[in-house]
Amino acid sequence: MAELLKLNVQERTEVGKGPNRRMRATGKVPGIYYDAHGTNIMVKMDMVPLQQAYAKVGNAQVFELVLEKDGKTETKPALMWRVRNEPVTGHPEHVDFYGVDLDKEIKIPVHFEITGSSPGVKLGGRMELYREVVEVVCKPMDIPESIVLDISSMNLLDSIRIEDVVFPEGVTPIFDENFAVLTITAKRVEDDGESEDEGEEESTASE
Repeated sequence: MAELLKLNVQERTEVGKGPNRRMRATGKVPGIYYDAHGTNIMVKMDMVPLQQAYAKVGNAQVFELVLEKDGKTETKPALMWRVRNEPVTGHPEHVDFYGVDLDKEIKIPVHFEITGSSPGVKLGGRMELYREVVEVVCKPMDIPESIVLDISSMNLLDSIRIEDVVFPEGVTPIFDENFAVLTITAKRVEDDGESEDEGEEESTASE
C-alpha cells in the first residue's frame, strides 16, 4: 500500500463561536472527527497544512489523521468529508473528517474528468456534461481520483451513458436508470427571427 498523506490535528475542549473565533485568529481551524463507530471528537489544526492536504487529497482520497489526544498520538485513516470556507477570504473555517474502515466498502461521490478532443465539437457542436459526479461503492483505498470520460471519438449527437463508462476494478457505480452523462449536441441553428424582422422592415419601407 502506498504511503498516505498525514495531517496532524489536536483534540480541542473549548467549543462555541467565541473560542472558535479566537482559534481562527491564531491560524488554526476547528473541526470534528467522526469515526467509523459513531464517536465524535472535536479537533483543531493549523490552517496552512490543512490547505496543503486538501489540495492533494480533496474530498475523496484517504489520508492519515494523526490525532493528539490525552497526551497520546493515534493515527486514523480518514476522508476530508466537508470543508467550509469563509465567504470573504476563502480560508477554511471548519472541517469535518470521516473515519473509515479500510476493509469495508463505503458510498462516495467521485468527479468525472473529460479527456480528448471531440471531432463533433470541431465541426461546431457543443459538449454538454449533464452530471459532474457519480456515486460509487468501493473500499476506501480503491476510491479513484476521478472517472475518466474520453471524448476523442465522439461525433455530433453521440452520447456517453452511465452503462458505457468504464470504472476501475472494485468500483461500482450507483444508478437506477441508464442516464446520459455527456452528449455532443448539434450546432445550433440561429433564430430566424432576425431575418423575419428584416423582411417586415423592407415591407414597411416599400409601403
